[in-house]
Amino acid sequence: MTDPNPLSEGLERLPVAPTNLVIFGGTGDLAKRKLLPAIYNLAHEGALPEHFNLVGVSRSDMPDDDYRGMAIQAIRAFSRTKPNEDVLEKLLDEVRYIPGTFDDPTVYESLASTLAELDRSAGEPMARTFYISTAPEFFPLIVGKLGEHGLNVNDRAEVRIVIEKPFGTSLAEAIDLNRRVLEVFEERQVFRIDHYLGKETVQNMLAFRFANGMFEPLWNRNYIDHVQITAAEDIGIGTRAGYYDRAGALRDLVQNHMLQLLTLLCMEPPVVFSADEVRDEKVKVLHAIKTPGNIDAMAVRAQYSRGVVAGVEVNGYLDEPGVPEDSSTETFAALRLEVDNWRWAGVPFYLRTAKRLARRVTEIAVVLKPVPHMAFGGQHVPANQLVLTMQPNEGVSLSLGAKVPGTRMTIRPVNMEFLYGTAFISQSPEAYERLILDAMRGEATLFTRNDEVEAQWRICDPIVSHWKAHPRRLAQYPAGGRGPEVADRILLEGDKWRAI
Repeated sequence: MTDPNPLSEGLERLPVAPTNLVIFGGTGDLAKRKLLPAIYNLAHEGALPEHFNLVGVSRSDMPDDDYRGMAIQAIRAFSRTKPNEDVLEKLLDEVRYIPGTFDDPTVYESLASTLAELDRSAGEPMARTFYISTAPEFFPLIVGKLGEHGLNVNDRAEVRIVIEKPFGTSLAEAIDLNRRVLEVFEERQVFRIDHYLGKETVQNMLAFRFANGMFEPLWNRNYIDHVQITAAEDIGIGTRAGYYDRAGALRDLVQNHMLQLLTLLCMEPPVVFSADEVRDEKVKVLHAIKTPGNIDAMAVRAQYSRGVVAGVEVNGYLDEPGVPEDSSTETFAALRLEVDNWRWAGVPFYLRTAKRLARRVTEIAVVLKPVPHMAFGGQHVPANQLVLTMQPNEGVSLSLGAKVPGTRMTIRPVNMEFLYGTAFISQSPEAYERLILDAMRGEATLFTRNDEVEAQWRICDPIVSHWKAHPRRLAQYPAGGRGPEVADRILLEGDKWRAI
């Protein structure tokens, strides 16, 4: 008997009940680029249940075979692994497609009969997971129609609903949407998805904190000087002007993804790692963040102008197709927040996100306080930093001061690195793979609860309202650059932004 491979430990598959997965917006961009490839890779890895069926619902009028062909093309184009034709054929052999507008009652009647037929074919009642991958204005409509047609409950199997972001565009909208969803579904059935939480490095943040004795004793105001959370992209808005100009950088990324990263970084250790225990601790962090009255002192915004990215001249935001020439929508947003509790009082948390910067990177940098006395000839050595990188390459690095070889005592920073691609034999799955699987299992730890959503909006809503009430010409930064100089305004003395 051979010894088990230590690198494969922990990579086992967890069981999933027989499931019918229904994708509203099944022909949309998200379905093609992310959802269908994720479902294929779950099938390829053997993670799907033996009885699994996929049903697409969308406005395009096509027969089942045409939808199957579209799904095959999408998987071949966007899967992280080269598709195996046998797996692909088996996965999509019984795929169903229901055309129609989302307000049409016959769509839901057809859906109900299709699901009943699939149950009969399987010889057992199958769990139902409804995935709403549509424009946000259809979220309450689809939820309401599912309730009207009795598709929100099944006495013999679990029923769950996955709702994409954005969950409202203001606190009032979020509260109203929560009310309308919870009139139809129980909270335990609702999975508000934030794909950042499916990234391995995001989850690894909890492992680094709570599974390693060397980090947690330092994880407080006594040792940490400040934290920077960055989500930068080198691309522009592409064809998303209709959505992006209404949302802006703050609502697009800060209100959801970045505040979620902050909660995982700052939360207290739960008694057990169950969904509600973890989310209880995250909500406490959000409640400890207060938006001050002087918004301009803690929040800045800017727009990208014409510039050069990867050697190619690109448009400024106001020149992008579909953007109004007088738009005051921000493509750069930066905040300084404080978590006003015992552990974190006085530690500034800097959040920034932007389009059209020099490179694409999402990271959390935890900057420790400098040593109290430097005995090496007055040399300046940067403080230790723990950097968790979500993209482009998932991993963790720790900077330490080390002596340069030679006769002189010269200190410079060196990095200790851990990369997923080299540490584990299993390729890191896409975030949507983990989250779709968790939703079908009913595991809600990596999904956002209703009170979390509202607490996030209570932080961001005053900023959005202030910016709307004070429209002005925004600061500009050239595309392909490091961001606007005005971002330095919110930094406390001695702090500076990490280079992008």
